[in-house]
Amino acid sequence: MPAIKRALISVSKKEGIVGFAKELDSMGVEILSTGGTAKSLREAGISVRDVSDYTGFPEMLDGRVKTLHPRVHGGLLSRRNNPEDMEEIKKHGIDTIDMVVVNLYPFEETISKPGVSFEEAIENIDIGGPAMLRSASKNFQDVVVIADPSDYARIIEEMKSTNGDVSYKTRLELAGKVFGHTSRYDGLIADYLAKIIEEKK
Repeated sequence: MPAIKRALISVSKKEGIVGFAKELDSMGVEILSTGGTAKSLREAGISVRDVSDYTGFPEMLDGRVKTLHPRVHGGLLSRRNNPEDMEEIKKHGIDTIDMVVVNLYPFEETISKPGVSFEEAIENIDIGGPAMLRSASKNFQDVVVIADPSDYARIIEEMKSTNGDVSYKTRLELAGKVFGHTSRYDGLIADYLAKIIEEKK
């Protein structure tokens, strides 16, 4: 597997992300990012390319649409060992994305706050984040996917010991972890909406 060349980082929980991104930057990994994450990384002196510059399309709808774009998902889902895939993304000017670092809007924390409004809860349902996590996890053999900040240190350690790559075993483990994470996240949303429906009866 080739070394990781490009990572997309978009996190709601910023703890540890600057140190992780600095390590990636020092290894020559290009970093794509969005909104507040891009701002935090730039303030730390890390070179960042805005996803909106990469896609050629601005963030819109008050941040509801940022990463839902073929240049993002084509870069994640393209199979590197499939010549047709690689020819197709080349035709459309899509670059491969080799790593996704995403943690989701804090839905659970939001609905736990006393007096939280239904509207605020809805706005904390992440759409683009789970979509990227699922795309990257489906294509785990080509894309390293990280949703848990506790994995940052071991991934950097592995990359340093393998010329900037991550093993198949680790990639598969991370993908499985992500599907468990997104499943739980969707379950929280379903349970919350069920509760609201019950209250309105």
